[in-house]
Amino acid sequence: MINDKLYDCSVLGGGLAGLCLAIQLAQQGHSVVLIEKNTYPFHKVCGEYVSMESWNFLIHLGLPLHTFNLPHITNVQVTAQNGYTASTELDMGAFGISRYTLDYELSKLAKQAGVQVIENCKVTDVKLTNEIYYITTTQGNYIAKLSCGSYGKITPAFITKPIANKGSYIGVKYHIKTNFPADVIALHNFKDGYCGISKIDNNTFCLCYLTTTKNLQNNNNDIKLLEKNVLMQNPHLYKLFNESTFLFDKPLAISNISFNIKSTYVNDVLMLGDAAGAIAPLCGNGMSISMRASKILANNINDYLQNKITKQQLITNYTTKWNASFSVRIKIGYYLQQLFGKRVTTLWSLKLLNNLPFLFKKIVSLTHGKSF
Repeated sequence: MINDKLYDCSVLGGGLAGLCLAIQLAQQGHSVVLIEKNTYPFHKVCGEYVSMESWNFLIHLGLPLHTFNLPHITNVQVTAQNGYTASTELDMGAFGISRYTLDYELSKLAKQAGVQVIENCKVTDVKLTNEIYYITTTQGNYIAKLSCGSYGKITPAFITKPIANKGSYIGVKYHIKTNFPADVIALHNFKDGYCGISKIDNNTFCLCYLTTTKNLQNNNNDIKLLEKNVLMQNPHLYKLFNESTFLFDKPLAISNISFNIKSTYVNDVLMLGDAAGAIAPLCGNGMSISMRASKILANNINDYLQNKITKQQLITNYTTKWNASFSVRIKIGYYLQQLFGKRVTTLWSLKLLNNLPFLFKKIVSLTHGKSF
């Protein structure tokens, strides 16, 4: 099938960044096609913790968050491998919501706004010819004035972004029922990784961890063995894994994750969200970073489509604003990532933060932004 409609923008991937971008552009009066390889609703590996900085943005998009009965998270707790704990308050706070719910609700908003949402469809190629993007998919071909990549952590074959080696991390997620404070997000360290837990919608908790591929390989590539031999050495994780009800038949996992330098424009395609380079969880809030990036990009695309700026100005403006908005958060997250998952270093760091609570609070505040 050849679709001869010329869209103002094609969005490749319907996660948070892609959906929010598509909704904003449609609300601004532009024609948008969004292509998603899965069918909504579906689960994704994600910590499912959203800083309150994003609340007003989502409300403005049209999402009635106040009707979802979401938990308000006001405290963060971090533990070392031996169980030693440090905690502090969150200045702005956060809320928990599953990607199953959030992405599905946003996909409905996108359709209502007039976005052409193509589900269960894989993009196989994107080419720019005479300032027109030709998008080849498993459900036909599309053409657009602009193309934006929001396909997540795994770079597709049609984007030949140079990567030195395959990603060295894996992510694993469960939804569980357990006895844990609704107002706390906890980050529990274990050898070469860390595991977060916080409450989400439907009186459920998200348990999600990141570790090295080598850690899994050292445990016969068996997730259950990894959890028993490594994660449960932390007494807090031992309790969670043994005293909770796990709701998934099997864990949701993603491999080959890498945390590379961000690129906002690759092979003629504008990038946002994890597609610009996976956002380390310790940057504070990948979900909010993705949504804020969508707002920055939407405003610049709107100016371009109204002939207020050139395409080069669009690219430059977006890249400059992206760096100004996120560079500190990204750097802090990468530094914290080096401290986490190490027996001695993590323990010493947490003891220091307990003795200097103002420093702990300052570090946390640097990984979160202001309302947008």
